[in-house]
Amino acid sequence: QVQLVESGGGLVQPGGSLRLSCAASGIFFSISTMGWYRQAPGRQRELVAAITSDSGTNYADSARGRFTISRDNAKSTVNLEMNSLKPEDTAVYYCNAQYWSHSYWGQGTQVTVSS
Repeated sequence: QVQLVESGGGLVQPGGSLRLSCAASGIFFSISTMGWYRQAPGRQRELVAAITSDSGTNYADSARGRFTISRDNAKSTVNLEMNSLKPEDTAVYYCNAQYWSHSYWGQGTQVTVSS
């Protein structure tokens, strides 16, 4: 059974930081490209950051320089360190795993940036 379980979301003030984690099970984690996506109300889901099986990274322009994605293959986890958060970062953040023709999603974790 595939499970991607996100954690670490919450309410933070502008300029603050959060660390999101995604624990994966039931997938071939080490060969997966892992990604973080987000979806704000009334908007389409968008890629925030992704990390390949050999730890190559890709960031949305809005995230580059503020967010850092990392993975731990031994623990089957992927993290997203988010700094200098802005109100426009408010969204539900989803973990995604892709390998071969498969694409799996977590249930999402809410991030709210507000004073």
